[in-house]
Parts: sequence; structure tokens; C-alpha cells
Amino acid sequence: MIRILGLFWGTALAAELEYRLNFVLAAVNSLGNLVGSIFGVYLFYGAGYHFQGWSWEAALVVLGFFTILEGFTSTFLSPNLSKLVTYVQEGTLDFVLLKPISSQFWLSTRTLSPWGLPNLLFGVLLILYAGNRLGLHLNDYLLSLFPLFFGLVILYSLWFMIGATSIWFVKIYNATEVLRGLLEAGRYPMIAYPAAYRFFLTFIVPVAFLTTIPSEVLLGRTQPGWLLGSGILAVVLLVCSNYFWKFALRFYTSASS
Repeated sequence: MIRILGLFWGTALAAELEYRLNFVLAAVNSLGNLVGSIFGVYLFYGAGYHFQGWSWEAALVVLGFFTILEGFTSTFLSPNLSKLVTYVQEGTLDFVLLKPISSQFWLSTRTLSPWGLPNLLFGVLLILYAGNRLGLHLNDYLLSLFPLFFGLVILYSLWFMIGATSIWFVKIYNATEVLRGLLEAGRYPMIAYPAAYRFFLTFIVPVAFLTTIPSEVLLGRTQPGWLLGSGILAVVLLVCSNYFWKFALRFYTSASS
């Protein structure tokens, strides 16, 4: 599997990096977006308002995790999802299904876009900066890798299930934009929202598991039950994405049929 990923991503990077100026522009764009996001948080704290129990540095940790997820989406999810839609539109998904490899794995990892890597880097740097100001230790960072990984799996599973609906609806860009809009709520701690919104963003659309819970684990605030719940949710959604994909394939009309 590692060898296959190396082949996939090596080919994709070689093709994308032929346009190196684009990478520089992507880095500048990512930095500009990050500055804008930090300014958005500052508008609250600069006016003397504090999210309950969240200092300025703690809020930056949440923003750091959000930025990492943005980078993950731009690097891995968006390029592969767009390819999936193209395969369905052109009726060429057959060639993927005939390959001696899991079609879900192939469709999820076949390519990547390096233009999202700056967001990954800036997100990590922001967390390290805020963590240094908060006096966090190496063990704190290592422990937070678990909920971060669970969050990435949750995000991937949601994206892939939306991608699978292209078999019925073909053009699903509106659905992905709705998901992107909901995930924007992850820029801020969940305490920033009214109780009804917190319930929705935790138990209906699990945004809280993407940014707030990893941040709380890093800060040493969360209860073990939330970390366990994050892991269970990640496994459940990953399994659901696989079953949903197999179900969707029953309705796929191949190019040769």
C-alpha cells in the first residue's frame, strides 16, 4: 500500500510542480487567508469579549486545527472528489472498478494537490506558536494527534459519501459547498455558538469533533469519553462510507452497458 501511494503521489506531484509559480501563489493565498482568519478571531478578543473558558491563545489552537483540515481538504479530498465526479460524468468509472485494487482506496488516494500543503504547514505553526504561549509539552501534542487523526477520518468519510452521491446526481458541487459552509463553523470553539447550534454541530454535523475536541485534548480539558466517542464516530463513518459506496455502485450505469 505504501508503495502504491508513493507511485500515485509521486506522479501527481511531478505533474503539478511543473508550474512552481502556482505553488508560490498558493502559499501567499494561504497566508492571506490565515491572516484574515486570525483577524476575525481578534475582532472578538480585541473588543474585550472572550469565548467562555477560551483565552486568545486557546482560540488560536482551534483555528490552527481548522487550518490543517482546510489543507487536508485542498490537498487530498477536493482533487480526488472532482476526479470521481468526472469519471461518473464520462462513464469511465468502469476502468477504476476493473482494477485489482479497492475502488474506494484508488478513488480516494489517486492524486493530490500540493497547493493545500501551505495550509497544513501554517496550521501546524499556528498551533505550535499558541502552544508555546500556553506552556504546552510534547506529550500534549502527541496526545492531540489521536483526535486529529479521528477528525481527518470523519472529514474524509463525509466527503466520500457526498462524492458517492454523484452516481445519482452527477453534479454535486452544491452539496460540497453546503458541507464546506457548515465546516466553517469549526473556526471557533463550540462555546461561541448558542446551545441549539452546539447540539447541531456536535451530533448532527460533527464539526465539534474536527476542531474543538482536538483542541481540548491538546489543552488537557476534555473528558476521556469525548476522545473515545471521536474514535468510535470515525470508525463508524468510515465503515458507513464503504457500505454506502458499495450500495451506490449498484445504481451505476457503465459506459459499456
